[in-house]
Amino acid sequence: MTDHSRPLAVFDLDNTLADTAHRQRYLERKPRDWDAFFAAAPQDPPLAEGIELALRYAEECEVVYLTGRPERCRRDTVDWLAAQGLPEGRIWMRRNHDRRPARRTKLEILRQLAGTREIRVLVDDDELVCEDAERAGFPVVRARWAAASAELKVAQEREGRT
Repeated sequence: MTDHSRPLAVFDLDNTLADTAHRQRYLERKPRDWDAFFAAAPQDPPLAEGIELALRYAEECEVVYLTGRPERCRRDTVDWLAAQGLPEGRIWMRRNHDRRPARRTKLEILRQLAGTREIRVLVDDDELVCEDAERAGFPVVRARWAAASAELKVAQEREGRT
């Protein structure tokens, strides 16, 4: 249940709440093995800094999740969030065949959300998403607590995959 008077805290998943390091190997192959990459997501260890931040924001905000994961990953994602004790919240996911850059898709959704609610914060690891969100006037916390992955950056920006 949502309280429409509460501001929104918008959290990314991969490398913000969930540590994807164990599945990066699937992106280092040619061709990239996207099915294996996403199939391994339920085994992602939680990132303590991101989890703690989400729980802290949940005290004053409605937490929602904004991810580049494709819609076909919804059930695994819902189960993973629940297993970490994270607040229930709406999950915005990429349509299965949407290959637009993450910064474009995420900013589009942020603007849509901001049409009816205050966005208290966006927490994301993708620097390009963060830069564009800040330019659009959204408050941002950069999730820099996970190891950066060059392969994931390419996936997010050029291949529109996560």
